[in-house]
Amino acid sequence: MSAIIQSQHFTAGSALDLLTANDQPGAYPDSYYAASVKPMEAFAPLHEDMACDVCVIGAGYTGLSAALYLAGQGFDVIVLEAHRVGWGASGRNGGQLGSGQRLDQTDLEHQFGEKTAHQLWELGREAKSLVRDLIARHNMNCDYKPGILYADHRKRLVAGSQAYVEKLQRDYGYGQVRFLDQKELRETVATKAYFGGALDTGAGHLHPLKFAQGLASAAVQAGARIYEQTRVQKVEPSGTSRVVCERAAVSAPHVLLACNGYLGDLERSVSRHVMPLNNYIIATEPLAADRAQALIRKNIAVADSRNVVNYFRLSRDNRLLFGGGESYGYKFPKDIKTFIRPHMLSVFPQLSDVAIDYGWGGTLGITMNRMPHLRRLEQGILTASGYSGHGVGMATLCGKLAGELICGTAARFDIMASIPTPEFPGGPRWRQPLLALGMWYYALRDRF
Repeated sequence: MSAIIQSQHFTAGSALDLLTANDQPGAYPDSYYAASVKPMEAFAPLHEDMACDVCVIGAGYTGLSAALYLAGQGFDVIVLEAHRVGWGASGRNGGQLGSGQRLDQTDLEHQFGEKTAHQLWELGREAKSLVRDLIARHNMNCDYKPGILYADHRKRLVAGSQAYVEKLQRDYGYGQVRFLDQKELRETVATKAYFGGALDTGAGHLHPLKFAQGLASAAVQAGARIYEQTRVQKVEPSGTSRVVCERAAVSAPHVLLACNGYLGDLERSVSRHVMPLNNYIIATEPLAADRAQALIRKNIAVADSRNVVNYFRLSRDNRLLFGGGESYGYKFPKDIKTFIRPHMLSVFPQLSDVAIDYGWGGTLGITMNRMPHLRRLEQGILTASGYSGHGVGMATLCGKLAGELICGTAARFDIMASIPTPEFPGGPRWRQPLLALGMWYYALRDRF
């Protein structure tokens, strides 16, 4: 059943505005991604009242995927973005396109039963296929490469990784994953930090901002209209909802909230389930080709088993992109390069002589159970967010699922919406401090 919102409208404006707290309005962060992509011509802000079939709030993977799908089905779609296309997590993330869901299949079977777990696995499989199909169909040059290695940072975890690989092969017919023992892992990644793991060649990695811009270009070619530097102030729901921005408004019978970690107080019933969390990435100077390939062979991406995950891969020009080190306040560290460098050196001490050229942060949306939060709100208003670090594929797919629902096919959206996402405890005042305490505890477990 859909959740009914009691208030007459949704308003934006929290104590700390995440849309402006850490970044310059209308400008991409000083990231390797922004520096390595051809600048996309800016879309004009919304200056006059408009009407359309579907108004999408947020030009990240969810919103752009929905816009592309719906425009292809003949809908008149307007996308509103407070900054630039792919400005948020969609243009700043680690670029890893993983299999399945953020929770593994064993957890999903335990919590929701085997039937639902298999449905969720199939949706995760489609998410990967959708991303690769969009890249090919629209000729997106976003540096896609196959392979993610999930590395165990404790010896006691290795047996579980081997058993999980066997389970995926046996119960899910997934033959693109295999177990690596300590010897093979250390031949693949030049570090003593890990003891075994699973190599998934059906997963992959890409340049996330190039992919976001590719989605935007495809959506516009399909007929969608995008307005940048257009911040939504409130949504007034009715049979035809009114999306009020700073200078004008959009009227539409369908509205999709696709803001993820940057939703703020625009819709408070969603923000009780989806919490913003900051994460950070650094990019080294370019490495010599032989040094880069000795560091990570076969150009795969790596994510480890820590609760506060370290994740890394090589860029097209042989930089090491290394992410991790979550912080639990909403302001970024003053010196991100210095903040993340020790995490990188704990895995690759041999890089102590290497300069760090870029360091940037971003805000993702997480949920208590790390599963996406999809819901019908009032009639005609949908929300999709909370990908918890698994958004390259799932955000792209969930945008399409929202589009399917608007087109009248609800079944697949409803599978995702049927997964309960508990509220974060503590209410608006204590939610973030309690999350910080919990994540600090798990960071200590990683260390000791």
